[in-house]
Amino acid sequence: MILGHDWAVDLLLQSLARDRLAHAYLFAGPPGIGKTSLALYLARALNCTDPGPRPCGSCASCRKIGQGLHPDVRVLDESEGEGKTAAGEPSEPASRRKPGIKISQVRELQTQAVLSPYEGRRRVYVLCDFQQANVEAANCLLKTLEEPPGSVVLILTALQAEGLLPTIVSRCQVLNLRPLPVRQVRDALRSYWGVEEPKASLLAGLSGGRIGWAIRASRDESLLSNREKYLVALEQAARLNLTERISLAQQLSRDPSALPEVLDLWREWWRDLLLARSGNPGALINVDRAQAIMADAQRYTLHAIQSYLRAIERASQQMDQNVSPGLAMEVLLLKLPRVSTEVSQV
Repeated sequence: MILGHDWAVDLLLQSLARDRLAHAYLFAGPPGIGKTSLALYLARALNCTDPGPRPCGSCASCRKIGQGLHPDVRVLDESEGEGKTAAGEPSEPASRRKPGIKISQVRELQTQAVLSPYEGRRRVYVLCDFQQANVEAANCLLKTLEEPPGSVVLILTALQAEGLLPTIVSRCQVLNLRPLPVRQVRDALRSYWGVEEPKASLLAGLSGGRIGWAIRASRDESLLSNREKYLVALEQAARLNLTERISLAQQLSRDPSALPEVLDLWREWWRDLLLARSGNPGALINVDRAQAIMADAQRYTLHAIQSYLRAIERASQQMDQNVSPGLAMEVLLLKLPRVSTEVSQV
């Protein structure tokens, strides 16, 4: 089942019905928005054996793909060849995974891609978070994109097309997935996953329209506990001296795989400060912390808030470009305005 992204589903199914499917796709969008789920939906539609509308979701092929057992559908991520489950979840803890799809994985893909499908119509390879692939792997994949086997469909996922080599993007059909309306995420959590109010509204708001994140957060309490930890760290950092901030940056950088989550949380917090400072508190993401946000918003000038939002965005881009996470976090925390010096005149 795909929630939202109706335009993308319609485009893919129409292409399939007209036999005009591209040999390579790039699904771009923020983490947890449903890129891998959409890729596996397409894989099921390509290999579904039911004569009716595809994918049926119940034939042997659809069930195997849903369970991650289909021999012609492979999901590759940054782990050591283990990939992801059919639901798009990491196959092992993030702290144990090494970042970036490797050239060895791409070469294995190329060896398999020239073979005929075992039991389906098409071989489908989903390459997750390809913005993290190393340069050698990206260049190696170009050979397959330039001369793709007729029975193969490649689906790359990434945060944004700009994070990939232009030569790769030019050989893919790009679908930029947009966040779902918060109300749709809330209703889906209540209707399909049995999440009760007020938790459904809270998770929907925190998700920013990323249905995948909202579903995971409804099942995994650690996502909310991590949120609390990282927001407390941000609050404390504003009152630390420079040496203490560098120490905090080093602590946070010990788990590089968690830093995208940290930056997303901090970006949302400072976005909420901007909304509150601009007189638009009704659009807050962190609705459960509205009182703290309203208080913090008056402690900084609009210029300070806007400047730090840009600093967070730069840090995120630098990490996508393989800049040292520790260095990027040090620079970011050193730029954090101090409460005592940025209090505005109310």
